[in-house]
Amino acid sequence: MSPPDSLPVVETFHSLQGEGHHCGRSAFFIRLAGCKVGCTWCDTKHSWPLENHPRRSIDALAQEAVEAARNGAAFTVITGGEPLHHDLSRLTDVLAEHGNETHLETSGVDRLSGSPDWITLSPKRHSPPRTELLQRCDELKVIVHEQDDLSFAEEMASETGPGTVLLLQPGWQSEDGQRLSIEHVRCQRRWKLGLQTHKWLGLR
Repeated sequence: MSPPDSLPVVETFHSLQGEGHHCGRSAFFIRLAGCKVGCTWCDTKHSWPLENHPRRSIDALAQEAVEAARNGAAFTVITGGEPLHHDLSRLTDVLAEHGNETHLETSGVDRLSGSPDWITLSPKRHSPPRTELLQRCDELKVIVHEQDDLSFAEEMASETGPGTVLLLQPGWQSEDGQRLSIEHVRCQRRWKLGLQTHKWLGLR
């Protein structure tokens, strides 16, 4: 079966990457619809149902990304929802043809499709990622609310490569998550603290 020429899209926008290793850089975001992972703390639950969002052609999305690059976007972020619920092969190919660097944000529950330049894996305890994503990811970002999240983070990190960036990110406004993350990073030199700076700054 050939890759689709359109995808369900919640929104596209040009902003700053607000979290992770590339925090603070100009980026163009493509938020795809559909997610079966169902995190209780998700701040984009409106993206979960596919039927609520229109399909848009991949060529049109690529043209938006090209225009954003002309206006300063350093890369394109494919996010969701859970973007790997969809076949991303044609989208990443078309973006690459236009010279766009592509970053993927995923929970890793589905097989990898497409050829992103950077993969941010944010695994979930209730729905663990596929091993291939752990081995392939450039950045592991684990959300922390409680002590068990730290054990899960170390378990996930043990399956990543030596060059993978490891980030503990406190759940938004979680005092326990903040305390636990800071204490763990202070004692574990390979980990870094991640923050959702876009929320502090009121950015999309």
